[in-house]
Amino acid sequence: MSIEFFLDGKAVKAEAGQTIMDAARDNGIVIPGLCGDPRISKTTSCFVCVVKDKKTGKFLPSCSARPAPGQEIEVTTPEVLDMRRTALELLLSEHNGDCEAPCTIACPAHAQVEEYVRAIANGEFEKGLAIIKERIPMPMSVGRVCPRFCEKQCRRNIDGKPVAINEFKRLAADKCFDSYMETLPELCGKQVAVIGGGPAGLSAAYYLRLQGFAVAVYDAEEKFGGMTRYGIPEYRLPKAILDREVAHFAKMGITFVPGKKLGADIALDELQKEFDAVVIAIGCWKASGLRCEGEELATPGIGFLHNIAVNGNVAPNPGRTLVIGGGNTAMDCVRSSVRLGSADVTCIYRRTEAEMPAEKIEIAEAGEEGVKFQFLTAPVKLEKRGDKLVLTCLKMELGEPDASGRRKPVAVPGSEFEIEADTVIGAIGQNTDAPAGLPVDRYGNLDVKAGSTRIEGKLYAAGDCAYGAATVVEAIASGRLAAMEIAEDLLNIPMPHENSVFISRGTWQEMSREDVVVLRDDLSDAARVELKFIPIEERRTTFNEVCATATAEELAAEGKRCIECSCSDKSDCKLRKFSDEAGCRPNAYPGARQVASYDVRHPEIIQDRGKCIKCTVCVKVCKEVVNQTLLSLQKRGFQSMIGTAFNSGLPLSCKDCGKCIESCPTGALDWRKKR
Repeated sequence: MSIEFFLDGKAVKAEAGQTIMDAARDNGIVIPGLCGDPRISKTTSCFVCVVKDKKTGKFLPSCSARPAPGQEIEVTTPEVLDMRRTALELLLSEHNGDCEAPCTIACPAHAQVEEYVRAIANGEFEKGLAIIKERIPMPMSVGRVCPRFCEKQCRRNIDGKPVAINEFKRLAADKCFDSYMETLPELCGKQVAVIGGGPAGLSAAYYLRLQGFAVAVYDAEEKFGGMTRYGIPEYRLPKAILDREVAHFAKMGITFVPGKKLGADIALDELQKEFDAVVIAIGCWKASGLRCEGEELATPGIGFLHNIAVNGNVAPNPGRTLVIGGGNTAMDCVRSSVRLGSADVTCIYRRTEAEMPAEKIEIAEAGEEGVKFQFLTAPVKLEKRGDKLVLTCLKMELGEPDASGRRKPVAVPGSEFEIEADTVIGAIGQNTDAPAGLPVDRYGNLDVKAGSTRIEGKLYAAGDCAYGAATVVEAIASGRLAAMEIAEDLLNIPMPHENSVFISRGTWQEMSREDVVVLRDDLSDAARVELKFIPIEERRTTFNEVCATATAEELAAEGKRCIECSCSDKSDCKLRKFSDEAGCRPNAYPGARQVASYDVRHPEIIQDRGKCIKCTVCVKVCKEVVNQTLLSLQKRGFQSMIGTAFNSGLPLSCKDCGKCIESCPTGALDWRKKR
């Protein structure tokens, strides 16, 4: 016998004994819930499935409440949704886990670092490459030039050195790149033009093709790669490697049109008429001046590197060289000057080495190659005297922090001095040379909507020209975003879901070694793999790549150093899924979270009590489904926890069952080896 009642004003029927949640599901309405399981008696502990009786005004747990004839139930009103959000945020306020590993969160492209490291360490190179290319379509390049955002947040830093994450990317790409081919969809009938063949443009083209667009990439240069070709020296990124990556995009059916500069050889309005969308990804190629008298006598750093690349690493010996700046471009200039034959190369920087934005490894390698550093020095005038350049400088000292958070350099009165040189290179920054007629922001970059790549209409901008000079991997992430937004705008393909709920147990700086290593009983304490560099004299006199790719054997051992920090249940955690859908704020209710504590006595099962939300589903499944009473809710209040009698631990026989693991909504009970 069935009854009729109302869900959000719609008349529906429920069979005898059905709950409101059951009846809603039968009518295509999904009500979220964490503590329900059809195999067990009702728990009603999470209150996430709340609905409202319109007549009485009472909120009811739909997983246990049964409808009455004619009853009017509100399921999706703002008030009900807000109540569910409150219930979820209260659960999040106590929940303590790592939704994602710190390395993945730190990666600008949000590559699944832990997953590809695990696959490659296990010898599954093509699988690892597939994971990488979900977010990074130029893994051979990125594997060589990335500043390793991921490694800076790796929790193995607590032991002194992070996992060599970048080397995994490089090995898988070197091994499988030429044989790997994506599954390509049929063309959808729409065309997109990408202006700029650097990493942002190539990334946009790649992900557009994966969505079925026909793509044409235009570039002012005769060869593609943008800053990776003309701004990163051969010793860091061999151009034969880059050529292989560009060739792969061509194999995917992407069209390349070289020697076409926007505004000179091609007109934006014509492209907009011909194509359904246009992505501008022209990079930052306008060098910043030295901001001192005579700055026009200095060679722009990016021009210096471009000239070397165009001429096949052949250029005149620059003689005694001064490079002004402290970023990676400055390091590329000083190290290239050494390779061109200069026996006297000095980097001049107005702060100390600690404040230099260049990667520490680049600074160290430059020093190994003979580059000198003159810190706390700022140029005030550059002039020509005979056949020499004379740079007048002031000594500096560090004052109070400025807007960047670094201590501001302040001139020391009366400290003026001169340095004579043959070549002075300015490498203090780059700006966007924005096409005429396009809107720009206060920094001179193309003005895109906040958090987007959209400019106006079907015009988009990606990479450095939209956000300012940054890194290759950041440009790649921006290119992917442009492709996803175009697919949404032109094909009504929803933007890929990006989790908004992130809970972390903290950075390695905030943790003890015991906190960090507890999750793996087989964690290797071996030293980080050491890269094999070519001899120093070869480094100083040639543009040969400075180090070789690590071997499969080396990275198999290195993989054992990975702690595997992320939540083992992150792909199907119900708490995170429903919290994401509800737009929850993990820190809506501040206060103490559950202490991260683990029971790792069982060889195959881990109990991670910090993740437990005390829904007691595991207790009931063990008792009512498995017919055992191994688990129970213990203690009271905030300190309550799921445990075994006399704290004896789970018996070995549990490895053949796993029913509690299957039913846990948050991964508080899980297999120790990630599956």
